[in-house]
Amino acid sequence: MGTLEDHDVALVRAENPGPFTLTGTNTWVVGREPCWIVDPGPEQASHQEAVAAVARERGGVGGIALTHDHADHVGGHTALMDRLRGDGEVPLVGAARFPADVALTDGAAFGPLTAVASPGHAPDHLAFVTDDGVLFSGDAVLGTGSVFVAPSPGALTGYLAALRGLRARDLVLICPGHGPLVHDPHAKLDEYLEHRLERERKLVAALAAGGRTIEGLLDAAWGDAPAELRPAAAITMAAHLDKLEEEGRLPEGVERPEVPAWLHGAI
Repeated sequence: MGTLEDHDVALVRAENPGPFTLTGTNTWVVGREPCWIVDPGPEQASHQEAVAAVARERGGVGGIALTHDHADHVGGHTALMDRLRGDGEVPLVGAARFPADVALTDGAAFGPLTAVASPGHAPDHLAFVTDDGVLFSGDAVLGTGSVFVAPSPGALTGYLAALRGLRARDLVLICPGHGPLVHDPHAKLDEYLEHRLERERKLVAALAAGGRTIEGLLDAAWGDAPAELRPAAAITMAAHLDKLEEEGRLPEGVERPEVPAWLHGAI
């Protein structure tokens, strides 16, 4: 069982707990002289100062890798860059969609990190893996619970493929965007795959039984979702319905959840 110390990784957790962020957004600081930062976190002065302090202790910053451009992961980017520039640092920024010095795609190297395309939660989502098998999963995999999948063409199919690709890697530790460390990566990825497929089975059964309304389908396939997470469940259900439609398995007359406007871009 690997530890952060074994892999020279530090965790700085933001103070933004909630139903979607769990105990808060995790910012990861990897290596030293220089170190590399994964996700600056939300705009929160105390958090950016804590990240900058860890970076100083580790001999400066080589680059900042962004898993995706949701505000709880990149909102503090400008403030952190300002603090680092005050220390004489001008690190590179790497991302798939967010304005960056380096446009990252699947397989791209960025310092000690290799980008792994993992769309689903967001179209621009990347995970990052190190040569010694540490996965920085962003919101592709959380420490506890599941993630919502944002509807877009091929989103859920792409997400399942990404999970299977990660499962095939020789991983020893998952450092998620929210929640605790995952010490058994393969078991967690198996859990994620089975969870998503079980939701699909329940949804298909509800459709076969004549279910057509949003609320009825949610009750049938996501009836265990807490009330505060039901809107996120509806978003994910929209992605499931898209997948069934893409596969020619969606009956006519199914009511579709409205997708919030912010999901079509960064938040």
